[in-house]
Amino acid sequence: MAAQSAAAPAAQSAPPSRSGASSSASGASSSASGSSSSVSGSSNSVSAWRPRVPGVVEVFHAQFTGYAYPMHVHDAWTLLIVDDGAVRYDLDRHEHGTPLDTVTLLPPHVPHNGSPATAHGFRKRVLYLDSSRLGEDLIGAAVDGPGLRDPVLRRRVAQLHTALALPGEELEAESRLTLVGERLRARLRPKAAPEVPRPDPGVARRLRELLDERVPQGLTLDEAAAAVHAHPAHLVRAFSGAYGIAPHQYLMSRRVERARRLLLAGMPPAEVAGATGFYDQAHLTRHFRKLVGVTPGRYRAR
Repeated sequence: MAAQSAAAPAAQSAPPSRSGASSSASGASSSASGSSSSVSGSSNSVSAWRPRVPGVVEVFHAQFTGYAYPMHVHDAWTLLIVDDGAVRYDLDRHEHGTPLDTVTLLPPHVPHNGSPATAHGFRKRVLYLDSSRLGEDLIGAAVDGPGLRDPVLRRRVAQLHTALALPGEELEAESRLTLVGERLRARLRPKAAPEVPRPDPGVARRLRELLDERVPQGLTLDEAAAAVHAHPAHLVRAFSGAYGIAPHQYLMSRRVERARRLLLAGMPPAEVAGATGFYDQAHLTRHFRKLVGVTPGRYRAR
């Protein structure tokens, strides 16, 4: 349910500023690469951007007090979580609400509106997902039950937003998006037999070899899935089950390992970041400190 005043995303430009309107809308400290726009008023604020993650058309963070959406449609799936307040909306001539523990999924091309359900308005985070990300056969179930009370799904969507707001974390965002999609499909097809995760050491090994070959360059989850002939969700689960670590975590740990060697060889941190595949020095510093306990500069000075 994007405000009509928000600018439509353009192709791959600068990320949004996270100060002012952006920080009040999302609370994130930084954002992913892609096109963006931010607007702010006395009681309303918006931050929107298009990340370099296949399947995500737009990320939209907003805080509204008095704004009410008229009836409108989207050509994408709308995945919504509310962090404060509540939204009241009509979908297919039925009234719905958004409790804080609920994930709301609105299907494409189905008219809906929206307005604050509390005096202080609401703060929300929205993902617009390409219509191909979830099948058309799920539209009916989403219309009948757009509000999904699922703590696991709610947590995964929030983690996905965090990854999308950080530059250089595209593989993590893709992995989390895949697991979110898998969970949504399971919720909307309750009669389908749940797929039992099965060990697949061969797939896990091939993905590890691929990641080892592409440490500086990296790769997308779709590229990895095509290379090892496995569904992206199965790929993530097989790797995590075999090695106890997610593919994006493994890749970052390998990059930090290479960074340590280059730092000890005397290379400046800024050059190390570029040589090991990090988005920038800040990206290197964040992961280096997480895994080593100190910044690259302090590590190099020892």
